[in-house]
Amino acid sequence: MKNIFYGRFPLENATALVMFQKKGSTQEILHNLKYRGQKEISAFFGKWLGAELSQNDSYKSIDLVIPVPLHRKRLKKRGYNQVSGFGKEIASSLNVPFREDILLKVSQTDSQVFKKRITRFASEEIFTLSKPEEITNKHVLLVDDIVTTGATIENCAQQLLKNTQAKLSIATMAIA
Repeated sequence: MKNIFYGRFPLENATALVMFQKKGSTQEILHNLKYRGQKEISAFFGKWLGAELSQNDSYKSIDLVIPVPLHRKRLKKRGYNQVSGFGKEIASSLNVPFREDILLKVSQTDSQVFKKRITRFASEEIFTLSKPEEITNKHVLLVDDIVTTGATIENCAQQLLKNTQAKLSIATMAIA
């Protein structure tokens, strides 16, 4: 996964738990998580990956885990951030804080599921840091459900790395 982001922003480590294929079981599982209210899937994946990362020296320097945020309107409609359980379990396995209050999504965007690759990069997903001092000189693990083009992660990374001297690693449930 690290190759997807090569040259786009500084990245310490990157990993994904499973490969995503259209019409495959991963698509069905992630669809159940995001659209059918089966939020326990998130925690299951987090425990699984957390157990692996806790044994990996590359992830022992992580200071905190931050999820890709949802806009407050989408969060209200869905009732949960599909990445929260994943991130909380990874943070627990690494014995570090899980922080949903640092990276915020301030503009509402349409779902990227049906967008073409170029449109994903063209769309302005605006994220902001509410507490940059909380990540200054820290090693942050950014977590998300799936990486396709990497546009969302890149937008988040730009905010997390802006004037913070932070180090960034990424963990996702799936990679397309």
